[in-house]
Amino acid sequence: MENYTFNSFTLQLEGLKVTEVSMYPLFFFFFVSYLIIILANVGIVFLVFIDTSLHQPMYLLFCNLPVNDILGNSIMVPRLLSDMLLPPSERLISYYECVVQAFTTHMYGTTSHTVLIIMAFDRYVAICNPLRYATIMTNKMVIKLTAPAWGVAFVLVGILLSLTVRLNRCRTLITNPFCDNASLFKLSCESVFINNVYGLTFTVVLFTTSIGSMVLTYTKITVVCLTSNNKSLNSKALRTCSTHLFVYLIMLICGMLIIILHRFPQYSDYRKLCAILFHIIPGSLNPIIYGVQSKEIQKFLSKLFQCRNILPSI
Repeated sequence: MENYTFNSFTLQLEGLKVTEVSMYPLFFFFFVSYLIIILANVGIVFLVFIDTSLHQPMYLLFCNLPVNDILGNSIMVPRLLSDMLLPPSERLISYYECVVQAFTTHMYGTTSHTVLIIMAFDRYVAICNPLRYATIMTNKMVIKLTAPAWGVAFVLVGILLSLTVRLNRCRTLITNPFCDNASLFKLSCESVFINNVYGLTFTVVLFTTSIGSMVLTYTKITVVCLTSNNKSLNSKALRTCSTHLFVYLIMLICGMLIIILHRFPQYSDYRKLCAILFHIIPGSLNPIIYGVQSKEIQKFLSKLFQCRNILPSI
């Protein structure tokens, strides 16, 4: 007969099951990835803040992504790194910390979708209505787009976690390297039917809205490009839209892999690794992709390095 511990405020994280040989290389990989995420994303936000030429709707909206990457990874990765160096029996976490981590994790995933949706709208206006772009995409419009992107995610995730927090707990083992909603409600011996229904509805609505917005936006952009003989417009569309679409596909593929692997319990270790990579890969690549593709960011960096080369000679 299984022993139950009711409503314990101390939980145990199962963590990643890795051998001693692979533990330190994996630790080093996650640690370096986290440093890249923090340095690159903070650098991008700082660059946009200080360079007035980057005070454009596209870059102001993009700043939501690095902020989201910093918040999402700072709650999860440091804790993951410290747990990797501990034996499984010592990977303990308080219930409240676990709830905060789960909330942040789901906020990260949801906001990644909503921010990329509003960025798609910006690309649509820039390509399909270039003459009205400055009139439509004002500072007020940037705020009007940004606030719902975070607000909708906050409300949806808040409801998701509140349905889980109401449950009594009879187990203490989180079968994941970090806390998420599914791991939390699996601690309960009560019916989690409502949690499953809301979680499934939440996922379907988010993915349907996200994918639908991208398909609709890029279909209209493609039609405009194909019917236009303006080479400058087509070049601009290819440069800016390919960057946004590439970032979206990376995030979508990582998220889809987690959902698919949930259906195959025998691959639970791969699912755990994918859940971590869902945070690390987009967070590491987003600033690099935008930095490489953006002429404005390239110009600023080239000026910065030129100044540094001149100063020592003086």
